[in-house]
Amino acid sequence: MSTTPKKVKLADQFSALKNLPSFFTLIWQTEPRLAAINIGLRLLKAGVPLLTLYLGKLIVDEIIRLMSASEKELSQLWLLLGAEFAVVIVSDLLNRGIGLTENLLGDLVSNRTSVDIMQHAAKLDLFQFENPEFYDKLERARRQTTNRTVLMTQVLTQFQDIITIFFLGAGLVAFNPWLILILFVAVIPSFLGESYFNQQSYSLSLSWTPERRELDYLRYIGASDETAKEVKIFNLSNFIIERFKKLSHKYFLANRKIIIQRSIWGLLLAALGSAAYYGAYVLIALQTVGGLITVGTLTFLTGSFQRLHGLLEGVMTRFSKIAESALYLKDLFDFFNIKPDIVSVPGSLPFPEKLQGGFVFENVSFRYPDQERWAVRNLSFTLEAGEKLALVGENGAGKTTLVKLLARLYEPTEGRILIDGVDIRDYNLQSLRQSIGIIFQDYIRFQLTAAENIAVGDIAQKDKHEDVVSSAEKSLANLVIDQLPERYEQMLGRRFKNGVDLSGGQWQKIALGRAYMRDAQLLILDEPTSALDARAEHEVFLRFAELISGKSAVLISHRFSTVRMADRILVLENGQMVEIGSHEELLAKGGKYAELFTLQAQGYV
Repeated sequence: MSTTPKKVKLADQFSALKNLPSFFTLIWQTEPRLAAINIGLRLLKAGVPLLTLYLGKLIVDEIIRLMSASEKELSQLWLLLGAEFAVVIVSDLLNRGIGLTENLLGDLVSNRTSVDIMQHAAKLDLFQFENPEFYDKLERARRQTTNRTVLMTQVLTQFQDIITIFFLGAGLVAFNPWLILILFVAVIPSFLGESYFNQQSYSLSLSWTPERRELDYLRYIGASDETAKEVKIFNLSNFIIERFKKLSHKYFLANRKIIIQRSIWGLLLAALGSAAYYGAYVLIALQTVGGLITVGTLTFLTGSFQRLHGLLEGVMTRFSKIAESALYLKDLFDFFNIKPDIVSVPGSLPFPEKLQGGFVFENVSFRYPDQERWAVRNLSFTLEAGEKLALVGENGAGKTTLVKLLARLYEPTEGRILIDGVDIRDYNLQSLRQSIGIIFQDYIRFQLTAAENIAVGDIAQKDKHEDVVSSAEKSLANLVIDQLPERYEQMLGRRFKNGVDLSGGQWQKIALGRAYMRDAQLLILDEPTSALDARAEHEVFLRFAELISGKSAVLISHRFSTVRMADRILVLENGQMVEIGSHEELLAKGGKYAELFTLQAQGYV
């Protein structure tokens, strides 16, 4: 893995700002009323500093006038003090209103972004999730869901401060235009410094995405209920910890270099800014001593200059941070711009209500992206409607790839798959997948209730309890569930409070229940019973064959006592079909199947 920082230029930061309109469109679409209220409050808040400083000038001048007046008429002073007090109260109310709307809006935007990422991820192709570069983009996009409130605050505050700067700047120009020039000399060096080091930080973060994913993975396997057994029994704790410490320290050293350089240059540039600020202070003081301006004007100008210095420095620094955040924001929109290759074509057909001709593979080959080896090669066979087909072959023979092609999780690289004489690409993708039920060997043990774990087979029917119970009975999962304290409402797994974990065989019966939830025309069992003993697996498959009478099925199992129940058996080797036929036909043929069957039978002698 490369950890050399990718260079990000100032032009890249400016280019990244083009993502801000899309970001604020997202904010506005999330909750337009809150967004409008926040902007309105900020517009009002932007004029408060100038009003406060000008009232202060009037108060000081009024006090000096009263000091030399023979009659002490205080009504004007009280009026001015009351006005300033009112402005302070209103300013506090505006701040609280801005904070309230911003926090609410930030939570809503964060939630929506998370939902959008999950929705978009659901549309993408399976092979994309198997690509490390895609995972880097997904990881960077995920990180944006929690930090977008900060960016929103930064941009809205920037908008507010620029308006305030315009008001205060107009006041300075009215008294002394040279102060504006001195002001820019004071803040520009700091801005350039911040911009440079923000580029360095983003470059480091970008180049370390794979390593950060590895650090997150090491944190997970080092302290997880799913890995605890192996970590303890194989004494892996020190290995994981040392690997984490080595990688995290390497990142610390790279980041430390940038932090130290940023601090040193920041100190020097800040000193330059302070020198320019006090130069302006001296100019204003000399004008006051020379009688060119009043003491009230002195307080107004020094206060305005100080405020403007702080605001301009904040705007410049914040601009750099916004540009940096916009670079990260680019990661989010880059992820949303990833498009799936496997989609429904315009005018796609619904899946047949009842299969007539079945599935036909015509010279189908598939190769994973950036791979030279063919996962399956030149497959030609027919899965008849209502037929039970078993797939046999050693690990890596292409069995799981074949069933993923059947479900159009992958697209053939060459050849085509027909369903009732129509190319599989011409069917509506959602309709196709709704008509196919698959239980994989690496099924997910969802940390959900027992009922929900079964209902995921057809989640749209999750509220139909009778269907869940019926599916559990068909898979014999009901025998497991009836022993649980809360039966179908029992939380499974140890992640959440009162959760109950199950044995491997019990989990498999729960997972098998998912296959019966869907009224599918093709059911695929990809070695989902490997944790069951031979007798239990035989009973499950026998029951499965009886319950899906009239439907097509594909069975994958390494136990030949099970696959012999299929109507036909397809034998794969190195992704190619070597033979197909019934159990008896293949034994009589004396080929690969007969060889594997004999080897397994000898193991039971």
